[in-house]
Amino acid sequence: MTESPEFVRLEVDGGVGTIRLDRPKMNAIDEQVQAELRVAAGEATEREDVRAVVVYGGERVFAAGADIKQMAEMSYTDMVDYSGTLQGALTVVARIPKPVVAAITGYALGGGCELALCADVRFAADDAVLGQPEIQLGIIPGAGGTQRLTRLVGPSVAKDLIFTGRFVKAEEALRIGMVDKVVPDGAVYDEAVAWARQFATGPAYALRAAKEAIDRGLEVDLVTGLEMERQQFAALFATEDRATGMASFLEHGPGNAEFRGR
Repeated sequence: MTESPEFVRLEVDGGVGTIRLDRPKMNAIDEQVQAELRVAAGEATEREDVRAVVVYGGERVFAAGADIKQMAEMSYTDMVDYSGTLQGALTVVARIPKPVVAAITGYALGGGCELALCADVRFAADDAVLGQPEIQLGIIPGAGGTQRLTRLVGPSVAKDLIFTGRFVKAEEALRIGMVDKVVPDGAVYDEAVAWARQFATGPAYALRAAKEAIDRGLEVDLVTGLEMERQQFAALFATEDRATGMASFLEHGPGNAEFRGR
């Protein structure tokens, strides 16, 4: 019998899966949270009744980073082993082949910010605070911050944030593209669910193909990216949803197709 998760769970409602972090007080991402994140993200990937995902830390805090107390006692060789586990746990979230939105409340710092960067879009409360303060500990971000943040906001802005380790309030985060929407505190989760729910009856394989083409395309040159796009585009002509969508368009116009995710 599988042991129930203690700190991370997947809750599913109406096609939307919420990956909920709940490790008091600040959702520190220790080894157990990392392991449970992997399980929740894997379940969200595999379950057909999950068509989009919200990553959420609760009303007070998203995630305040890695467990520094745990890390302080580690040697270089300890960290060689641990860093791959930490980075891999967040990469599993980034690789969920469905639309993913981070609902950010309170603090999203260090590993918590890196977790938010794994989402496709980020919604933040108006009093949320983000940042990569690792430099203040004499280290650098090690779970994707130097890479995902740079791809999101550009190298000069990412360098400013990572070099200084300063905190970024919600409005600045919106201005520099670190988050995509700022909403009143208390409305973040509902707004994120509403965004995710629009995909609950969408063409699942087309959404998957779009995400993969964009994400993988960022990793390669333009010519290779275009070829990846061409292959994904052509492959969708084997899906039921493609036939449904085109038939509906011809008969009823755009926006009326009833997709089955097939």
